[in-house]
Amino acid sequence: MSTMHPTEASPPREAQEGQGPSARQARSLNPWALAALCSVPFVMVLGNSMLIPVFPLIERTLGITSFQVGLLVTAFSVPAGLLIPVAGALSDRYGRKVVMVPALVLYGTGGLLAGLSAVLADEPFALILGARVLQGVGAGGTYQLAMTLAGDLLPGGRRAKALGLLETSNGAGKVVSPLLGSLLAVVAWFAPFFFYGALTLPAALAVWWLVPEGPPRGQPVRRYFQGLKQVYREKGASLAGAYATGAVSLFLLFGALAAFSDQLEAVYRVKDLWKGLALAVPVTAMALLSYVTGRLLQGRPGRVQPAIVLGLGTTALALAALPLLQSLTWRLVDLMVLGVGVGSSLTPVNTAVTGAVDAARRGAVTCLYGSMRFFGVAAGPPAFGLAAGAGWGPWALYLTAAGLAAATAAAVALGFRPGRLVLGPGKGPAES
Repeated sequence: MSTMHPTEASPPREAQEGQGPSARQARSLNPWALAALCSVPFVMVLGNSMLIPVFPLIERTLGITSFQVGLLVTAFSVPAGLLIPVAGALSDRYGRKVVMVPALVLYGTGGLLAGLSAVLADEPFALILGARVLQGVGAGGTYQLAMTLAGDLLPGGRRAKALGLLETSNGAGKVVSPLLGSLLAVVAWFAPFFFYGALTLPAALAVWWLVPEGPPRGQPVRRYFQGLKQVYREKGASLAGAYATGAVSLFLLFGALAAFSDQLEAVYRVKDLWKGLALAVPVTAMALLSYVTGRLLQGRPGRVQPAIVLGLGTTALALAALPLLQSLTWRLVDLMVLGVGVGSSLTPVNTAVTGAVDAARRGAVTCLYGSMRFFGVAAGPPAFGLAAGAGWGPWALYLTAAGLAAATAAAVALGFRPGRLVLGPGKGPAES
C-alpha cells in the first residue's frame, strides 16, 4: 500500500479533475502572457469609442445623415452582443484560444476592409457598414473570453487581481479611444479603420503564442446544457444579481457621459480635444478603481459583496448630486466619483461570475454576463437622450438614475450571496 509523505499535499480537487488551473499553468501566466490578455479588452473597446469623434467628419465626407452614421455603431454592436454567449459556449467545447484568436483576426480584418472600401470605392458607405458587421462578429469572442481564460488559469486567490487588470485595460481603452480617434482623423477620416487591423492582428499573435491553455473540455452537447441548466437552477438568483450589477453600472455611466458630452458643447463651449480630455476623467477614475479593487480583493472573497454594494451606493450618491452642481469643475469632480463607484463594483462582479462555475461551463456563464454589460453600454446613451427629449429635467433624470443604482444595491445586499459564486483557493465547484 502506498502512502503519501506528510509534507506532500494533494492537488485541489478542481485541478485533479482537469477543471481548474494546474500549478504549472498558474505559474506560466507570466507578465508577458498577462499583458497579451490585457491587450484584448483594450482593442475591443476601441470598436465604437474611437469612431465617435470622427462621426461629423464622416457625415460631411460621405454626404450621409446623422442617423446613417449612427448605423456604424449599430452594425458593430448588435452582432457582437448577440454572439458573445455563442462564443462562450463554443469556447467551453473547443477551447478559449481557438475561438478568441480567430475572433480577433476577424475584428482586425473587418477594420482593414472598411478602410480599403473607403479608399477604393466611389460609394463606400454600404461596404463600410458590411465590414463593421464583420468586426462585430469578431468582437463577440474577445474580452469575455479573456476574462474566462484568466479564470481558468488562476486560482481564486489570484484571480481578482488579474481580472482587475483586465478591467483596467478595458477602462484605459475607453480613456484613450476618443483622443486616438481625433488624432487619426487628422491624417484621414478613414485612418481609424486601418488602425484596428494594425493593432488587433499583433494582439492575436501575442495571445496565441504567449498565453497558455489546457486541453479542450468538450462534453456531449446534451450533458453540457444539462449542466448549464443545473448551474442556473442552483445559482440563478446570485448570477442575476451579478449580471444586473454589470449592466446597470455601465448603463448609468455611459448614459450620464452622453448627457454630459452634450452639455460640454452646449453649455460650457468645450469642444474637440478638450472635450475628449473632460470625458476621460470619469473613465480614468473607473479604470484606476478597477485595478485597486482587484488588489484589495485578492484572496479575500468575503469582500466581494460589500465592494459591490459600496460601489453601487457611491454611484447612486454621485448621480443624485449632479443636478445640484452647475460649475464645470464640480461636475467633473462628481463624474469622477461616479467613475469610482462603477469601477469599485465591476471588478468584484467579474470575480464572482468567473468563480461561479467550473471551467467546463465558465465560458457560457461569463459571456452571458458580457452580453448584459454590452447591452448596458449600448442602451445608456439613447435612454438618457430619450428622457431629455421627452422633457425630463435634470432632477427627474438623475434622481431616477440614482434610484436605479440604489435599488440594484439593495437587491445585491439582500439577495446576492457571494459564498455561492466565489470559490476559495483549493475548492473546486460542485459537480454538475
